[in-house]
Amino acid sequence: MSALEPRDAGTDAAVTPAPGTRADRPGDRGSVLDPAHRALSIGIVSVVLLIAFEATAVGTAMPVAARELNGVSVYAFAFSAYFTTSLFGMVLAGQWSDRNGPLAPLAAGMSAFAAGLLLSGTAGVMGMFVLGRAVQGFGGGLVIVALYVVVSRAYDEHLRPAIMAAFAASWVVPSVVGPLASGTITEHLGWRWVFVGIPVLVVLPLALALPAIRRTASGPADPEAPVAPWDRRRIRLALGISAGAGLLQYAGQELRW
Repeated sequence: MSALEPRDAGTDAAVTPAPGTRADRPGDRGSVLDPAHRALSIGIVSVVLLIAFEATAVGTAMPVAARELNGVSVYAFAFSAYFTTSLFGMVLAGQWSDRNGPLAPLAAGMSAFAAGLLLSGTAGVMGMFVLGRAVQGFGGGLVIVALYVVVSRAYDEHLRPAIMAAFAASWVVPSVVGPLASGTITEHLGWRWVFVGIPVLVVLPLALALPAIRRTASGPADPEAPVAPWDRRRIRLALGISAGAGLLQYAGQELRW
């Protein structure tokens, strides 16, 4: 038998793979955009992109919103409220994901994020605007940590650097175009559209990502292991850090005993 002729299935030599298939390219181990990961990758990167856009674009719309709502004196709280509540959301999301998987904190985080945007975008007074930013930050903290857990479960180790690089790029691009886009929207449509427009845009990436997350990353990491208990001490510490950061911001604004 010639060395170039295929052998029977029971022999000790494998049939030569067809040219162009993945089997004849040992270095090709898939990508974050292959059919198994495409919907998930596009969905979660789009979610990060929208969160990053909002985080960078809001600074352009904020001066107009503060003047219109007569809230220039508490202007800084509209920023700090987001970051202080996101600290608590991150810790809660980590424990929640350990107990039940990332799907529930991700869904809750996106709901809170959208609700906060709507609160801020429809606010009639500055206090409601700041409350919306706080709700939004809490949701953002839940989402970011839940997405990291999704990456650890749904992607093989060699694919994780690529999806994390996409997350990083999703923050770089909005930092460049976000202020320009936000300024244009604020000038032509009004500052409220910078907030109320994003919840609508989140629907499509979530529709892409949630089925894949439910299939690949839902539930605890080890279904046979006992459910991890809530670390109440760590939650209290996270709440204290968030409250402390808010009080520091308040003290810096007031400059009195």
